[in-house]
Amino acid sequence: MALIALRAIFVAVSVGIAVLMFNTPAVQESPAWVPWAVLLGMITVPVVVIGVDSALRRKDVTVITAVYFGLLVGVFLAYVATLALAPILPTDPEHPVTRWLPLILGMLLCYVCTSLLLQTRDDFRFLIPYVEFARDVKGLRPNILDASAIIDGRVADLAKTGLFQSRFVVPSFVVDQLQAAAESSDRQQRQRGRRGLDVLARLRENKSVDIEVLAPADDADADASDEQRIVAMARQLGGRLLTNDPNSVKIAGFRSVQAVNVNEVAVALKPAFVAGDTLEVRVVKPGEGAGQGVGYLDDGTMVVVEGGRDQIGRLVHASVTSTLQTSAGKLVFAKPEFSRT
Repeated sequence: MALIALRAIFVAVSVGIAVLMFNTPAVQESPAWVPWAVLLGMITVPVVVIGVDSALRRKDVTVITAVYFGLLVGVFLAYVATLALAPILPTDPEHPVTRWLPLILGMLLCYVCTSLLLQTRDDFRFLIPYVEFARDVKGLRPNILDASAIIDGRVADLAKTGLFQSRFVVPSFVVDQLQAAAESSDRQQRQRGRRGLDVLARLRENKSVDIEVLAPADDADADASDEQRIVAMARQLGGRLLTNDPNSVKIAGFRSVQAVNVNEVAVALKPAFVAGDTLEVRVVKPGEGAGQGVGYLDDGTMVVVEGGRDQIGRLVHASVTSTLQTSAGKLVFAKPEFSRT
Protein backbone atom coordinates (compact mmCIF):
# COMPACT_ATOMS: atom_id res chain seq x y z
CA MET A 1 0.00 0.00 0.00
CA ALA A 2 2.84 2.39 0.81
CA LEU A 3 4.36 1.78 -2.63
CA ILE A 4 1.01 2.38 -4.36
CA ALA A 5 0.56 5.62 -2.41
CA LEU A 6 4.08 6.74 -3.34
CA ARG A 7 3.42 6.14 -7.03
CA ALA A 8 0.10 7.99 -6.87
CA ILE A 9 1.80 10.97 -5.23
CA PHE A 10 4.53 10.82 -7.90
CA VAL A 11 1.94 11.09 -10.69
CA ALA A 12 0.06 13.85 -8.85
CA VAL A 13 3.24 15.89 -8.38
CA SER A 14 4.08 15.49 -12.07
CA VAL A 15 0.61 16.75 -13.07
CA GLY A 16 1.00 19.63 -10.60
CA ILE A 17 4.26 20.62 -12.28
CA ALA A 18 2.45 20.56 -15.64
CA VAL A 19 -0.19 22.93 -14.22
CA LEU A 20 2.54 25.31 -13.04
CA MET A 21 4.07 25.21 -16.50
CA PHE A 22 0.69 26.19 -18.00
CA ASN A 23 0.85 29.51 -16.12
CA THR A 24 4.25 30.49 -17.51
CA PRO A 25 4.31 33.12 -20.26
CA ALA A 26 6.22 30.84 -22.60
CA VAL A 27 3.42 28.23 -22.59
CA GLN A 28 0.57 30.77 -22.63
CA GLU A 29 2.01 32.49 -25.69
CA SER A 30 2.63 29.23 -27.53
CA PRO A 31 0.21 27.46 -29.91
CA ALA A 32 -2.86 25.75 -28.47
CA TRP A 33 -1.41 22.25 -28.79
CA VAL A 34 1.64 22.97 -26.61
CA PRO A 35 -0.21 22.82 -23.21
CA TRP A 36 -1.72 19.49 -24.16
CA ALA A 37 1.70 18.20 -25.21
CA VAL A 38 3.16 19.37 -21.89
CA LEU A 39 0.35 17.65 -19.95
CA LEU A 40 0.76 14.43 -21.97
CA GLY A 41 4.53 14.48 -21.48
CA MET A 42 4.27 15.09 -17.71
CA ILE A 43 1.89 12.13 -17.42
CA THR A 44 3.97 9.87 -19.67
CA VAL A 45 7.21 10.43 -17.78
CA PRO A 46 6.00 9.10 -14.36
CA VAL A 47 4.11 6.26 -16.04
CA VAL A 48 7.27 5.13 -17.86
CA VAL A 49 9.37 5.47 -14.70
CA ILE A 50 6.84 3.47 -12.66
CA GLY A 51 6.71 0.82 -15.41
CA VAL A 52 10.48 0.40 -15.43
CA ASP A 53 10.51 0.32 -11.62
CA SER A 54 7.84 -2.41 -11.60
CA ALA A 55 9.69 -4.45 -14.24
CA LEU A 56 12.86 -4.49 -12.14
CA ARG A 57 11.41 -6.59 -9.31
CA ARG A 58 14.73 -7.65 -7.81
CA LYS A 59 16.90 -4.74 -6.77
CA ASP A 60 20.27 -5.06 -5.10
CA VAL A 61 20.62 -2.35 -2.45
CA THR A 62 24.41 -2.44 -2.76
CA VAL A 63 24.19 -1.57 -6.48
CA ILE A 64 21.70 1.25 -5.82
CA THR A 65 23.77 2.78 -3.03
CA ALA A 66 27.01 2.36 -5.01
CA VAL A 67 25.52 4.27 -7.98
CA TYR A 68 24.04 6.94 -5.70
CA PHE A 69 27.20 7.61 -3.74
CA GLY A 70 29.35 7.29 -6.86
CA LEU A 71 27.40 10.08 -8.56
CA LEU A 72 27.39 12.15 -5.37
CA VAL A 73 31.16 11.87 -4.90
CA GLY A 74 31.77 12.45 -8.61
CA VAL A 75 29.75 15.70 -8.64
CA PHE A 76 31.50 16.90 -5.48
CA LEU A 77 34.97 16.17 -6.89
CA ALA A 78 34.06 17.90 -10.17
CA TYR A 79 32.94 20.99 -8.22
CA VAL A 80 36.17 21.03 -6.19
CA ALA A 81 38.26 20.52 -9.33
CA THR A 82 36.47 23.40 -11.06
CA LEU A 83 37.18 25.72 -8.11
CA ALA A 84 40.82 24.64 -8.09
CA LEU A 85 41.20 25.30 -11.83
CA ALA A 86 39.29 28.60 -11.80
CA PRO A 87 42.44 30.81 -11.48
CA ILE A 88 43.97 29.37 -14.67
CA LEU A 89 40.79 29.20 -16.77
CA PRO A 90 39.80 31.98 -19.20
CA THR A 91 37.70 34.69 -17.53
CA ASP A 92 35.24 34.85 -20.42
CA PRO A 93 32.23 32.67 -19.39
CA GLU A 94 31.46 32.00 -23.06
CA HIS A 95 34.95 30.63 -23.74
CA PRO A 96 34.68 26.92 -24.77
CA VAL A 97 37.11 25.77 -22.06
CA THR A 98 35.34 27.68 -19.28
CA ARG A 99 31.91 26.60 -20.49
CA TRP A 100 32.47 22.90 -21.16
CA LEU A 101 35.37 21.82 -18.91
CA PRO A 102 33.21 21.50 -15.71
CA LEU A 103 30.73 19.35 -17.61
CA ILE A 104 33.48 17.09 -18.98
CA LEU A 105 35.11 16.79 -15.53
CA GLY A 106 31.75 15.93 -13.99
CA MET A 107 31.11 13.25 -16.59
CA LEU A 108 34.53 11.65 -16.14
CA LEU A 109 34.60 11.79 -12.34
CA CYS A 110 31.02 10.51 -11.97
CA TYR A 111 31.87 7.52 -14.17
CA VAL A 112 35.16 6.76 -12.38
CA CYS A 113 33.64 7.01 -8.88
CA THR A 114 30.54 4.97 -9.77
CA SER A 115 32.61 2.32 -11.54
CA LEU A 116 35.00 2.08 -8.60
CA LEU A 117 32.19 1.62 -6.05
CA LEU A 118 30.37 -0.92 -8.23
CA GLN A 119 33.52 -3.03 -8.55
CA THR A 120 34.37 -2.85 -4.85
CA ARG A 121 30.87 -2.96 -3.31
CA ASP A 122 31.55 -6.46 -1.92
CA ASP A 123 34.47 -5.08 0.10
CA PHE A 124 32.28 -2.58 1.95
CA ARG A 125 28.89 -2.62 3.61
CA PHE A 126 26.39 0.11 2.74
CA LEU A 127 23.63 0.71 5.29
CA ILE A 128 20.60 2.97 5.03
CA PRO A 129 19.75 5.56 6.30
CA TYR A 130 23.43 6.08 7.09
CA VAL A 131 26.52 4.62 5.51
CA GLU A 132 28.84 2.36 7.43
CA PHE A 133 32.06 1.26 5.79
CA ALA A 134 33.12 -1.94 7.55
CA ARG A 135 35.93 -4.11 6.29
CA ASP A 136 34.95 -7.76 6.00
CA VAL A 137 37.08 -9.19 8.77
CA LYS A 138 37.30 -12.83 9.74
CA GLY A 139 35.05 -12.55 12.77
CA LEU A 140 32.23 -10.93 10.77
CA ARG A 141 32.07 -13.51 8.00
CA PRO A 142 28.57 -14.91 7.57
CA ASN A 143 28.07 -18.67 7.84
CA ILE A 144 26.27 -20.04 4.78
CA LEU A 145 24.34 -23.25 5.49
CA ASP A 146 23.60 -25.88 2.88
CA ALA A 147 20.88 -28.54 3.05
CA SER A 148 23.21 -31.28 4.34
CA ALA A 149 24.39 -29.21 7.32
CA ILE A 150 20.83 -28.18 8.18
CA ILE A 151 19.42 -31.71 8.01
CA ASP A 152 22.33 -32.99 10.13
CA GLY A 153 21.15 -30.74 12.96
CA ARG A 154 24.41 -30.45 14.87
CA VAL A 155 24.82 -26.86 13.68
CA ALA A 156 21.85 -25.87 15.85
CA ASP A 157 23.48 -27.49 18.88
CA LEU A 158 26.79 -25.74 18.19
CA ALA A 159 25.01 -22.40 17.70
CA LYS A 160 23.25 -22.86 21.03
CA THR A 161 26.62 -22.91 22.79
CA GLY A 162 27.45 -19.44 21.41
CA LEU A 163 30.31 -20.73 19.27
CA PHE A 164 29.30 -18.64 16.24
CA GLN A 165 29.41 -14.87 16.58
CA SER A 166 28.51 -13.98 12.99
CA ARG A 167 25.13 -14.44 11.37
CA PHE A 168 23.81 -17.50 9.55
CA VAL A 169 22.67 -17.21 5.93
CA VAL A 170 20.40 -19.79 4.32
CA PRO A 171 20.03 -19.48 0.51
CA SER A 172 16.41 -19.31 -0.59
CA PHE A 173 16.85 -22.27 -2.94
CA VAL A 174 18.00 -24.41 0.02
CA VAL A 175 14.76 -23.61 1.84
CA ASP A 176 12.88 -24.54 -1.34
CA GLN A 177 14.76 -27.86 -1.43
CA LEU A 178 13.83 -28.64 2.18
CA GLN A 179 10.20 -27.73 1.61
CA ALA A 180 10.02 -29.86 -1.53
CA ALA A 181 11.61 -32.77 0.33
CA ALA A 182 9.16 -32.36 3.23
CA GLU A 183 6.28 -32.68 0.75
CA SER A 184 7.85 -35.60 -1.14
CA SER A 185 6.01 -38.89 -1.55
CA ASP A 186 9.21 -40.72 -0.58
CA ARG A 187 9.13 -41.42 3.17
CA GLN A 188 12.87 -41.02 3.72
CA GLN A 189 13.04 -37.75 1.77
CA ARG A 190 9.99 -36.49 3.65
CA GLN A 191 11.62 -37.20 7.01
CA ARG A 192 14.84 -35.46 5.96
CA GLY A 193 12.97 -32.41 4.71
CA ARG A 194 10.89 -32.11 7.88
CA ARG A 195 13.98 -32.54 10.03
CA GLY A 196 15.71 -29.74 8.11
CA LEU A 197 12.73 -27.41 8.58
CA ASP A 198 12.65 -28.26 12.30
CA VAL A 199 16.36 -27.39 12.60
CA LEU A 200 15.73 -24.02 10.90
CA ALA A 201 12.90 -23.39 13.35
CA ARG A 202 15.27 -24.16 16.25
CA LEU A 203 17.82 -21.71 14.89
CA ARG A 204 15.18 -18.99 14.55
CA GLU A 205 13.98 -19.57 18.12
CA ASN A 206 17.51 -19.13 19.44
CA LYS A 207 17.68 -15.43 20.40
CA SER A 208 21.48 -15.48 20.34
CA VAL A 209 21.52 -16.52 16.66
CA ASP A 210 21.01 -14.10 13.78
CA ILE A 211 19.70 -16.06 10.79
CA GLU A 212 18.34 -14.78 7.48
CA VAL A 213 17.20 -16.26 4.19
CA LEU A 214 18.74 -14.62 1.13
CA ALA A 215 18.15 -15.13 -2.57
CA PRO A 216 21.20 -15.27 -4.86
CA ALA A 217 21.96 -11.84 -6.26
CA ASP A 218 22.55 -13.26 -9.74
CA ASP A 219 20.48 -16.04 -11.31
CA ALA A 220 22.81 -16.38 -14.30
CA ASP A 221 24.03 -19.72 -12.93
CA ALA A 222 20.54 -21.04 -12.16
CA ASP A 223 21.31 -24.14 -14.26
CA ALA A 224 24.43 -24.95 -12.23
CA SER A 225 24.46 -27.65 -9.56
CA ASP A 226 23.34 -26.85 -6.03
CA GLU A 227 26.91 -27.19 -4.78
CA GLN A 228 28.18 -24.67 -7.33
CA ARG A 229 25.36 -22.22 -6.59
CA ILE A 230 25.89 -22.22 -2.84
CA VAL A 231 29.68 -21.93 -3.20
CA ALA A 232 29.18 -18.98 -5.58
CA MET A 233 26.87 -17.35 -3.03
CA ALA A 234 29.39 -17.90 -0.23
CA ARG A 235 32.07 -16.29 -2.37
CA GLN A 236 29.82 -13.35 -3.19
CA LEU A 237 29.01 -12.73 0.48
CA GLY A 238 32.61 -13.26 1.56
CA GLY A 239 31.49 -15.91 4.03
CA ARG A 240 32.33 -19.49 4.89
CA LEU A 241 30.31 -22.51 3.92
CA LEU A 242 29.06 -24.97 6.56
CA THR A 243 28.35 -28.35 4.99
CA ASN A 244 28.47 -32.11 5.38
CA ASP A 245 29.00 -32.69 1.67
CA PRO A 246 32.62 -33.51 0.71
CA ASN A 247 31.92 -32.42 -2.89
CA SER A 248 30.93 -28.94 -1.71
CA VAL A 249 34.16 -28.73 0.28
CA LYS A 250 36.19 -29.62 -2.83
CA ILE A 251 34.34 -27.11 -5.02
CA ALA A 252 34.81 -24.44 -2.37
CA GLY A 253 38.54 -25.17 -2.34
CA PHE A 254 38.72 -24.68 -6.10
CA ARG A 255 36.87 -21.34 -5.80
CA SER A 256 39.02 -20.12 -2.88
CA VAL A 257 36.05 -20.18 -0.50
CA GLN A 258 36.49 -21.27 3.11
CA ALA A 259 34.40 -24.35 3.89
CA VAL A 260 33.88 -26.10 7.22
CA ASN A 261 32.87 -29.76 7.25
CA VAL A 262 30.61 -30.31 10.25
CA ASN A 263 31.66 -33.97 10.40
CA GLU A 264 35.31 -32.97 10.75
CA VAL A 265 34.35 -30.54 13.52
CA ALA A 266 32.50 -33.33 15.32
CA VAL A 267 35.51 -35.63 15.03
CA ALA A 268 37.81 -32.91 16.35
CA LEU A 269 35.51 -32.37 19.35
CA LYS A 270 35.48 -36.02 20.34
CA PRO A 271 37.36 -36.65 23.58
CA ALA A 272 40.87 -38.00 23.25
CA PHE A 273 41.59 -41.06 25.36
CA VAL A 274 44.97 -42.35 26.47
CA ALA A 275 45.86 -45.53 28.31
CA GLY A 276 44.78 -45.33 31.93
CA ASP A 277 41.78 -43.02 31.41
CA THR A 278 38.51 -44.22 32.88
CA LEU A 279 35.07 -44.07 31.33
CA GLU A 280 31.56 -45.37 31.77
CA VAL A 281 29.86 -47.19 28.92
CA ARG A 282 26.82 -49.43 28.64
CA VAL A 283 27.65 -52.72 26.90
CA VAL A 284 24.95 -53.30 24.27
CA LYS A 285 26.17 -56.24 22.20
CA PRO A 286 28.90 -58.87 21.96
CA GLY A 287 32.13 -58.06 20.18
CA GLU A 288 33.95 -59.98 17.46
CA GLY A 289 36.68 -61.28 19.77
CA ALA A 290 36.24 -63.92 22.41
CA GLY A 291 34.57 -62.51 25.53
CA GLN A 292 34.44 -58.97 24.14
CA GLY A 293 31.50 -56.62 24.65
CA VAL A 294 30.76 -53.50 22.66
CA GLY A 295 29.29 -50.21 23.85
CA TYR A 296 29.03 -46.65 22.54
CA LEU A 297 29.73 -43.31 24.13
CA ASP A 298 27.32 -40.38 23.73
CA ASP A 299 29.30 -39.04 20.77
CA GLY A 300 29.12 -42.40 18.97
CA THR A 301 32.65 -43.59 19.77
CA MET A 302 32.79 -47.40 19.84
CA VAL A 303 34.26 -48.97 22.99
CA VAL A 304 35.40 -52.59 22.98
CA VAL A 305 35.36 -53.95 26.51
CA GLU A 306 37.59 -56.96 27.06
CA GLY A 307 35.72 -59.64 28.99
CA GLY A 308 32.54 -57.60 28.76
CA ARG A 309 30.42 -60.13 26.92
CA ASP A 310 28.73 -61.20 30.14
CA GLN A 311 28.07 -57.53 31.04
CA ILE A 312 25.64 -56.88 28.16
CA GLY A 313 22.91 -54.50 29.31
CA ARG A 314 24.97 -53.17 32.20
CA LEU A 315 26.80 -49.87 32.72
CA VAL A 316 30.51 -50.71 32.97
CA HIS A 317 33.18 -48.57 34.58
CA ALA A 318 36.23 -49.36 32.45
CA SER A 319 39.85 -48.34 32.10
CA VAL A 320 41.24 -47.50 28.65
CA THR A 321 44.02 -49.80 27.48
CA SER A 322 44.57 -48.49 23.93
CA THR A 323 42.93 -46.60 21.05
CA LEU A 324 42.84 -47.21 17.31
CA GLN A 325 42.01 -44.65 14.62
CA THR A 326 40.09 -46.25 11.73
CA SER A 327 38.41 -44.87 8.61
CA ALA A 328 35.06 -45.17 10.41
CA GLY A 329 36.26 -43.26 13.47
CA LYS A 330 38.16 -43.83 16.68
CA LEU A 331 38.02 -47.25 18.36
CA VAL A 332 38.66 -47.48 22.12
CA PHE A 333 39.74 -50.68 23.90
CA ALA A 334 39.11 -50.95 27.62
CA LYS A 335 38.96 -53.43 30.46
CA PRO A 336 36.16 -53.38 33.03
CA GLU A 337 36.78 -52.43 36.65
CA PHE A 338 33.21 -52.86 37.93
CA SER A 339 29.69 -52.69 36.56
CA ARG A 340 26.16 -51.77 37.66
CA THR A 341 22.77 -52.15 36.10
